Parts: sequence; structure tokens; C-alpha cells
Amino acid sequence: MCQWITVSSILTRIKFMHFTAYLVTGGNVTAVQGETVILPCKLSNTNEALTQISWQRRTRGKPQNDNFFTILSNGGPQFVNGHDDRFKFIGNLNEKNGSLKLSSVKLLDEGLYSCIFTLFPTGNYRTEIPLNLLVPPVIQVEDKLPVLGDKEVPLATCTADGSRPPAKVTWQDNNTLAGKVRAKTRSIQHDNGTTTTISSLLGVPTREINQHSVQCVVTSPALPEEEKKTFIVAGSEDSFQCLTEANPTAEITWTRSGQSLPQSQVRLEGAMLQLVSKSSALNGLYKCEATNRYGTCHGYLYVHLISGEVMFDLIVGSCQKVMFWGGFLAFIVILFSMYAAVCYSQEIENSISKPGESEPEQ
Repeated sequence: MCQWITVSSILTRIKFMHFTAYLVTGGNVTAVQGETVILPCKLSNTNEALTQISWQRRTRGKPQNDNFFTILSNGGPQFVNGHDDRFKFIGNLNEKNGSLKLSSVKLLDEGLYSCIFTLFPTGNYRTEIPLNLLVPPVIQVEDKLPVLGDKEVPLATCTADGSRPPAKVTWQDNNTLAGKVRAKTRSIQHDNGTTTTISSLLGVPTREINQHSVQCVVTSPALPEEEKKTFIVAGSEDSFQCLTEANPTAEITWTRSGQSLPQSQVRLEGAMLQLVSKSSALNGLYKCEATNRYGTCHGYLYVHLISGEVMFDLIVGSCQKVMFWGGFLAFIVILFSMYAAVCYSQEIENSISKPGESEPEQ
């Protein structure tokens, strides 16, 4: 016997869920120590109510996860766990933009920053922004002032101190000293992740290499790429102008080697040195120094009176750090590569002296 079952109606209900992909954008950020950097953070693809934006960090200075900044929909931006005026909220809550500006960034700020958006009713959405720091080297060029001899000695030393990543230090001499000098380079690693690179130029101090020019070339992605110029010109009425093209503007100072400036014999007006008399008291080695936060450059002017007439010689000086190319008379080369290459010219002229001779102060 068969029993028939009649199904009058079968209702199948399928519920389709629509998932919205919220997008939180940030990015990798690289900055040079001392500069201003933007930590970008923006939320898109949502119409939900934004109640707050929070910032966290794990950095060299704050190795534990640290809540340090929040922006509330009803209270505005405010610091958490301490105040740091270098951070400034530059976003817009209505546009769901939580970006921060960090001024005077330093190595201790390097690390991982997290930007967190809190939405109602779905909850939190976050992105991470790695901040990497480049540290420009402090550069020093030292002329060893050797005396004539027959043994290999250091002629000059070029030091790129505290760079991150390590700076590359090389020497160039336009092949005029090929086979007569050699470079010896060593590096010192520091606990804070920076490196000091020291390169010494070695050679036998002979008359043959006297008055030859060499250049120390320091290459680092942390150095500015702008080209800058400095030179000295002789004007009318026995005046000399120390001219620079530097950013920020360089401060100019004039000094005289081994003695003070003859105040009654010269007039200083900014970068200009004017000789106002024909006295032998003017005789001496004068130095013009141009300085800004990126470094210094020196030029030398030797003044001597002959039969009441002012005679002068321009003596090549040295440039330190990244401020100038062209120098006073120092020939500076900018290398074009993926990194900013900055050159420092060191003149051997007048640096190799005979025993017993005195050298001017540098």
C-alpha cells in the first residue's frame, strides 16, 4: 500500500549578506633627522559614524606599545600619556582623515605607528605606518700638515660621523696623484644604529705632490641634494666680499690667523671686509668662514703691502659638510647618482712645509 504525501508549498529563504570592505590607508614614511614628516592615515568606503581616532606607537624611545594621541568626535584632539608639541593633528574628523604632522623628528621617533578608527556600530579599523630615519653625517676634513720626508704618513683625513645608513667616503685627485697616494678607510658602529666612517689619505710627503688638489667625496642619502655656491671676490677700494648661495642663509665671519683683526685698519659690513689704510699692520692671513646648519666653508686671503700698495693672494681653503660647491677657490664636484653626493675639497698646497717653517692656523 502506498501513501502519497502532497507538499503544498516549500519556501526557501536565502539571506544575502553584503559585506563592505573598509579601506584604511597609511604608508611607509622615510625622513631625515631634524625635518618635518607627515604620518598619513585615512579611512574610506564607509558611511558609519566615526566616534574617535587613536594613535599608538612602538619606537626606539617608546619600545612598549604606547597610546599617545586621540581625536574624539565630541572633544577634539588631545594627548594621552604625556604632551609632545612636535605632534599636530592636520586631518579632519568629518573627512575621516587622521593624519599627524611630526616636527623636528629624531632617531628615537623611529618605529611603528598605528592609526585606529573607531566606527559605530562595527568597531575598530587600523593601519600601521612604519617611520624610518636617515641621519646625515657630521663631516670633518683635516689637513695633517706633514713635513717633507721619505716615509708614508697621513696627508689628510675625512670623517663622516654618525651617519645612518653608513656614508661612503672616497677621494678624487683627477689622476694627478695616481700611484702616489692611497686611501685607508675604517668604520665604527654605534649603539644607536649610526656609523662613523673615517678615511685617511696616505702618501710620502715629497715636493712632487706638493700643491696638488684632492677632494674628499661623501655620499649619503641623508644629505641634501641642493647645489650651493660660495666664492670670494675682490671689489673696489681694497674691499673683499665673501659671497654665498646657501639654504638656510649662511652666517659670515672674518678673522685673522694668530692675531685679532686690526680694528682701526679694516671695516666689516656683513660679508664685506674693507681695508681702510695702507699700513703694514694689515699684513697677515685672513679667513672668511660661511656657516649654516649643514656645514662650513673657509677661504683664505693673504694680505701684504709692497711700496704702499696692497697686494693679496687667495689661498685655497676647505669646505666641510654639504653647504657649498665651487668653494672660494676650492673645486667642488657634485656627483649625479641615486644618492646626494657632496664633495669637499682639501688642498695640499701649503700643507707640506719644510722642517722649521711655521704654518698658518686653519
